[in-house]
Amino acid sequence: MENQNQEVSSETSTKPKRTRRPNKRPKSNNAESSSANNQANTKAKEVKNTAGNAKGHIWSIEDFPVAEVEGKLRFHDLNLPDRVLKSISEMGFEYCSEIQAETLPMTLLGYDIIGQAQTGTGKTAAFLIAMISDFLDYPLEEKRANNFARGLIIAPTRELAIQIADEAIKLTSNCHLNVVTLVGGLSYEKQKIAVETENVDILVATPGRLLDFARSRKVQLGKVECLVLDEADRMLSMGFIPDVKSIIRMTPHKETRQTMLFSATFPKDIQALAQQWTYFPKEVSVVPKEATNKNIDQVIYTVEAEQKWPVLQQLIDKNGGQRTIIFANRRDETRDLFERLRKANINCAILSGEVAQDKRVKTLKNFKDGVIQVLVATDVAGRGIHVDNVELVVNYSLPEDPEDYVHRIGRTGRGGETGKSVSFASEDDAFMIPEIERVVGESIRCEYMVDTSL
Repeated sequence: MENQNQEVSSETSTKPKRTRRPNKRPKSNNAESSSANNQANTKAKEVKNTAGNAKGHIWSIEDFPVAEVEGKLRFHDLNLPDRVLKSISEMGFEYCSEIQAETLPMTLLGYDIIGQAQTGTGKTAAFLIAMISDFLDYPLEEKRANNFARGLIIAPTRELAIQIADEAIKLTSNCHLNVVTLVGGLSYEKQKIAVETENVDILVATPGRLLDFARSRKVQLGKVECLVLDEADRMLSMGFIPDVKSIIRMTPHKETRQTMLFSATFPKDIQALAQQWTYFPKEVSVVPKEATNKNIDQVIYTVEAEQKWPVLQQLIDKNGGQRTIIFANRRDETRDLFERLRKANINCAILSGEVAQDKRVKTLKNFKDGVIQVLVATDVAGRGIHVDNVELVVNYSLPEDPEDYVHRIGRTGRGGETGKSVSFASEDDAFMIPEIERVVGESIRCEYMVDTSL
């Protein structure tokens, strides 16, 4: 994104924030004193509406003490609505992650964002906190039909959309905002009833199902105030961009909505679309020079095809019951692996496109809750796995797209934790190693397996 950064920064330095937010309460200590009364009135109204406990105590920031730490930004420091802060405190967060610290001071002022960040960096909370805070600061002034969405979040996979919605529900637990999810593979009728009977304050959706609802006018996008495009590179690789373009054309012009676009990688097509869909955006990248997380210990085992299974068994045994994800390239390969693991009495489940969506949701929940130890997944299904404390990722086959390697191993080492990635390379796919190393920006340790002992 280097060239793009230089090109846009000169424009944004002279361009003020969008005029649709002239009364946005100040987010810094340098704000003009003339806005002090507006801020006080906003705070008073907000505290009045904040839910109290059974004893009548009204929650305030004093109930959420967080020490100042040099080099860390507290959520306290962002002048967030008390109802948002209360939810953040209940979720156990105190300090902003790097992507949150870089983006929130700008998105809370209404700026558009193009953010480069990998999964596990806290980007979901980054865009949700900005959206929810804005909707609380600026409640609707006119009554409108409940199927008009205020916030729209588009994600490439059902699993990711559902997990974004879950986090949105937690962050709105202390306010009146409602979250609705539209994804394929789950009951169309139930989702239809939801948009007919509930306020669509925050809509989280996958492109195909959303387009169905929007074209039939079951959901209205003409008054969207905030648009989020998450994992844009994956939407490109999965062929969703035509649908996304059609959806965006149904929303207000980019000058009158706020747009936040996030992507782990920025191929030229995504760079062009990002500029097309955003209005004088601020650009943020929290990806290190190397594309992969330094908290992940990576190793490639060069093996004969028949060695893969015994080595995998030893890896799982050595991992001592900890969460493990095994990636394969094809559905039939994941199915065969799942059967072999099951026959070896290993607590496992499968996540692929051929598994019914309701079962995939249940499988993910069981994996997150520790009911399942080992998950066997394909790339498309695996992209939706956002689970902390995954100890080991195994590439049973090297991915056909080198960038999928980054996304696969990114399932471990999340949130500052350490993790391990083991990849098997046989004569069928070892030629991919140099290309993968080029993408990750570093050499990966290779070990030749002369036998099956580790």
